Order: sequence, then structure tokens, then C-alpha cells
Amino acid sequence: NSRTTQIFINTANNYFLDEQGFGPIGEVLPAGFGYGGMEVVDAFYGGYGERPDQGRIREQGGEYLEGNFPKLSYFVKAEFVE
Repeated sequence: NSRTTQIFINTANNYFLDEQGFGPIGEVLPAGFGYGGMEVVDAFYGGYGERPDQGRIREQGGEYLEGNFPKLSYFVKAEFVE
């Protein structure tokens, strides 16, 4: 169950995921008005591929991530907008 350890950012309309219970929780806003856009998402480090291990994230948290994946990108702020 990866929902406790990751956020999936869909870059295409994959509506079939909705039928599997992956309903959207938000959207990336266009750049401007004090927000970044997809260029922020594109800048996330992707070199680790399917690592890190989801189970170890649940068990060891940030200590595991910071110690083994120093280039990993993190969210430092998220907010609700209308």
C-alpha cells in the first residue's frame, strides 16, 4: 500500500486510475500568482527510479530517506487554494 508513503503526480489524463481508487487530491496550478507550475514538478530529482523501498519508508521514515537518498526532492509546503 503505497498511499501512506508517496504522492503520484499524473502528467497525462489516466482516467482509468480513478476506477482503481486513485482519485485526485489536487492539481498543479499554472505558474503565476505566487505559485510554480509544472516546471517545479519537472525539477524533482528522478534518478532513484522505483527506489526507495516503501516498507522501509513506513518503518524508518526520514532517517532512511535522508541517509540513503540525499538527492531526493521533498515537499516543504502545500496549501489549499480556491
